[in-house]
Amino acid sequence: MKNKWVIEVFIISFLLSAIFSGFSAYLSDLNVIVLIIVLFLVISIGILFDMVGVATLTAKEAPFHARNSKKMKEASVCIYLLKNSTKISSICNDIVGDICGIISGSLGATLTLYLSLKMKMPLLMATILITSLISALTVGGKAYFKTIAMKKSDTIVLIAGKVVHLFKRN
Repeated sequence: MKNKWVIEVFIISFLLSAIFSGFSAYLSDLNVIVLIIVLFLVISIGILFDMVGVATLTAKEAPFHARNSKKMKEASVCIYLLKNSTKISSICNDIVGDICGIISGSLGATLTLYLSLKMKMPLLMATILITSLISALTVGGKAYFKTIAMKKSDTIVLIAGKVVHLFKRN
C-alpha cells in the first residue's frame, strides 16, 4: 500500500501531539521556572532530533559495515537507520521537530500570559518577546547543529544507534 507511510505518520503525529499537548496543559499550572525549563527542554529536543535527522541523511554506510563485521552490536542499528534515512529524517525533522515547535508555541503562549497577567507586562510586548526568543533559539539552534550534523554525521549516527540499541527489544 503506497499510502501506508502517510497513515503511519498521521497516527504517530496524532499520538505524540496528544501526549505532549496533555503534558504541556498540565505544565501550565506549574511554577513559571519549571515552565521555562520545560520550554528550553522542548526546544532542545527539537534541535537534537533535527540534528539526528540531518546526520542520517549525510552519513555513509561503509564505516558501519566495518564496525558490524567486528561484531559491534550497535552497528546493525546504525545501518538500519542509514538504509531508512528518509523515513528516519522525516520522523526526526518533521514529526518530532514540528511537534516540538507546536508544543514550544503552546508553552510560549502560557509564558506570555504569565508575563502579561502576573508581571503586568503589556500583552503585545510579552508576545513579541516570547515568540522572538522561541524562534531565535529554535532556528539558531537548528542552523548551528545542522552544520555539526553534516561534519560529524558518522559520530552522531553512532550515538543514535547506541541509544536506539538500548531501547531495542530483542
